[in-house]
Amino acid sequence: MPSLISLSNQPAMRLATVPHYTERRRRQRSLRDFCRKLAREAVRSLYQELVLYPKPGLVSLVDNGSHDDMDASTFMRSLFSLRHYFVEIAEAGTRGAPFSELKQLGIKAEQRMLRATCGINTHRGAIFGLGMLCAALASCRAQGMTLSPQAVRATLLIQWGDALTAHTSPSPSTGDAGSNGLRVAAHHAVGGAREEGALGFPSVFDIALPQLQTTLDAGRDWQCAKVDALFALMAHVSDTNVYHRGGNAGASMVQARSRAFMADGGTGNINWQAQAEACHREFVRHRLSPGGAADLLAAACLMHAICVDNDFAVLKA
Repeated sequence: MPSLISLSNQPAMRLATVPHYTERRRRQRSLRDFCRKLAREAVRSLYQELVLYPKPGLVSLVDNGSHDDMDASTFMRSLFSLRHYFVEIAEAGTRGAPFSELKQLGIKAEQRMLRATCGINTHRGAIFGLGMLCAALASCRAQGMTLSPQAVRATLLIQWGDALTAHTSPSPSTGDAGSNGLRVAAHHAVGGAREEGALGFPSVFDIALPQLQTTLDAGRDWQCAKVDALFALMAHVSDTNVYHRGGNAGASMVQARSRAFMADGGTGNINWQAQAEACHREFVRHRLSPGGAADLLAAACLMHAICVDNDFAVLKA
């Protein structure tokens, strides 16, 4: 017959496991909620890039820029097709999934994008860039880390840095050796989206994010901040989209015009809008489209919304 002491201990032992189970379930729900909110913000950031104008050579709600094969409605269909992808890759990030798994999610997202756009590449670079940042942000959240740009970048490099470095080399076995970006990068000896990822997205963290904040701190609005950040990116980034369309001469033109715009005060210049529109018309005449810079701007908008903007503080709670 069990003793009174052993009987009295049994309920307490069972009850002791309840808070642990409840806390684990609560944490899982919290992470799922975070991933959904993060995915919505990723789609919103891509939309923030789409609606920006003036935006030299790029598709906006105003015109098609240097493109005959796509317009704003094409981008909207693409955005809609990616909404589940960002949830999936964020959830994978909370588990510390290997890069091979993240890559497969990206490949499937690209296939959905191409179906939605009838074969037009609207967001291939963004699928990679924003996808990796979503995974890193979710990984930080799962580990209870502060959602700061420094923590996100460090997590990205620690968790997936080696795999991202290996990813910079073409892989004929996976069918990616013939992509425009890889061919252009090799031909012109410049980096591309993959090199950006392997280095921890320096154009996002060291150029676009600081420029967004500098413009906002100067008292100008979010529209101006995005314009300045885009021009800062165009001035510094070796954009394979530009090299593909315009070669070395086109790339030199994009960087020179962008540097001149920023040297003249950017959106702090009273005539900034006319200057930006003139730049837009010039890029359209030469069929130049800095799509890589546009993808990096969207990534910077995502990082700013989550790590800097107080309106998104719910994600840090």
